[in-house]
This record gives sequence, C-alpha cells and structure tokens, in this order.
Amino acid sequence: MDAERSRTRDFDWWLLLLTLAICAIGFVQIYSATQEGNLRGMHWRHLLWVALGLTCMIVVSRIDYHAILEQAPILYVIGLAALVAVLAVGERKFGHKSWIQVGGLTLQVSELVKLIIIIVLARFFSEVRSDRLSLLDLAKAGVLTVLPIGLILMQPDAGTAMMTVPVLVMGAFLAGLQWRHAAGALLLAALLVPASWMILKPYQKERIQTYFEPDNRPQSAGYQSRQARIAVGSGGIWGKGIGKGSQNQLGYLPVRWSDFIFAAMAEELGFAGVFAALVLYMVLLLRLVENAQRAYDRAGMYLVMGVAAVLGIHVLWNVAMVIGYLPVTGIPLPLMSYGGSATLFVFLGLGLVMNVRMRRFVN
Repeated sequence: MDAERSRTRDFDWWLLLLTLAICAIGFVQIYSATQEGNLRGMHWRHLLWVALGLTCMIVVSRIDYHAILEQAPILYVIGLAALVAVLAVGERKFGHKSWIQVGGLTLQVSELVKLIIIIVLARFFSEVRSDRLSLLDLAKAGVLTVLPIGLILMQPDAGTAMMTVPVLVMGAFLAGLQWRHAAGALLLAALLVPASWMILKPYQKERIQTYFEPDNRPQSAGYQSRQARIAVGSGGIWGKGIGKGSQNQLGYLPVRWSDFIFAAMAEELGFAGVFAALVLYMVLLLRLVENAQRAYDRAGMYLVMGVAAVLGIHVLWNVAMVIGYLPVTGIPLPLMSYGGSATLFVFLGLGLVMNVRMRRFVN
C-alpha cells in the first residue's frame, strides 16, 4: 500500500499538464481547419484518440518497465511480423501501405513499432557492460534497427523510417559511442547516399529536388512548401484569429489538420502562439531529460531518452519542414496533429516515462 501511494505521488503531473496543454492547442487548430465539408467533426475524433491515449498511458505506467523490457525479444518479433503483415494485407493511404485494421480501428503499425524499437534498444544498451561502446555492439544495435526500417521503407514510408534512427543515435551516444566509430558511420552513410537515390520513388526524388529548387515547381511538389510559408508569413505577431486564416480556411494550405498544422497555427495565432507552443514543447522535452536523469537504472534512462529523441526530432523536422528548411515529408507534430496511431504512440511513450519516474525509488 505504501509503495502504491509512493508511485501515485511520483506520477509526473507537470508532464501530464504540459501534454494536455499541447493537445488543447491541437484540438482548437484541428477544429479551425475542419469546420466545413466531409472533414467536419474531425476534432471530436481526435479527442477520442487523446482519451484512448491517456488510458493507455495510465495502463503502461502501472506495469513495471523491467517486466516490459524482459519481453523485448517477443515484442521485436511481433513488430517485425506486424510490418510484414501490413505489406501483405495492409490498406494503402496517401501512397503508403502502412495501415491495418485491428478490430474497429485502423492503425499505422510503423508508429507502434517505433515504441518497440525504443524498448528493444533500451534493453540492449542497458546490458552493455562497458563505458565505451564497442564496434561489435554498435553493429548489433544497427542490425536491430535496420531490419524494421527496411520493412517500413518497403511500404514505402521514408518519413517514419527516418524517425527511428534518433533512437539508435541517442542510445549509442549515451552508451559510450567512440568518435572514430561515429565518423565511420557518417562516412558509410555518405557513401550510401548515391545508392539510396537510385531506389527512391519518383515522388520522393521530386520532394528532395523541390527542397533545393522550391520556386521552380510552384504548382507541383513545391506547392505545399510555398503555401505553408505564405501562411506562416501572413500570421504576423498576433495572427489573424481562430477560423480567420485565409490559407487555412480557403483550403490553400494542404493537410492543414495534420502535417501542416504548425503553418495553420502560425497564420491564425501568429508569432505569439507559435512561441507559446514551442516553449511548451521545449519544457516537455526538458522534463523528459530530467526524468531520465532521475531514473533508477540505465534501462530506465535509455527508455526515457529514446522517447525524448523521437519526440524531439518530430518537432524539429515538422517545424523545419513547414518553414522550408527541410524537405516535405509526412512527419506529424506530436500531440497536436490529427492522427490516431501517432497520438497513441506518443501517449504510450509518455506512459513508459511515467513508469520509469514512478519507480525511481521503489524498485
């Protein structure tokens, strides 16, 4: 009973408050972006996903994370099998065969596999018994990460595949990555760029070319980036007001309820709203780092920092994509963009963080 009260007391209420504050901004922006047509009511569906995510977060926080880590090999096999099943019988949306029906829900399996990768790598790196990561251990971690990435790329979903790499980088860095090994990995990646270009789909090549020449393709691949930058620039300091953004309300801004929700927010809430949202994200990430520092053991630290790495790169890439500093990919803004699987992944990840925090003193 005392242990149970201690865990409840150690529940990170500030992290939960930050999470709900970001969700609230997303709810308002999704409402603003989907007031008309067949998108009407999407904000309520998003709220249901948030409620489901909160429930899953609480459930995951109650299970000792050491028990979850013990099942890492089984979870890994299940994740690979699920990705294979998606390739065989999955639904195709937006050019990706990434979704599968589970009961009455349509889930993007690759989003949930990201969580499995975090768990698997956390267990792997926590079992390394040295302050310096050997080349063999780095290679083993790389293989564990490359297998699911390869299956995700076959969907093809390069955006989600890229978002798993920071988990490996963060884990290797914390486990004692040696600089010569890091330099070798970067050199290998550079040598693989020409080969990677050969296997990219035409639309993926066009997105990269558009990044370097956005104004030369204003009506094709450059349309999204151009409209997003117009929306961001037109918001000014205080914005045009909820429901009053011309790019947003007239439909010029593509996927304004998901991938480009940051641009819609910038137009309607202005620099002030954008600044407030980014501060919330920054404080949330700092809170995750603090929880990692207070973890009971290395395994808990790797779990929390894996979640932080994925959330951080999502925010960074989405914002940079909207303002034209990175190529356009289907990377949602965590907790704010509409998307059931992505929302569920974030709350499950935060459930692991809560799990680690609640057991920092009572293991």
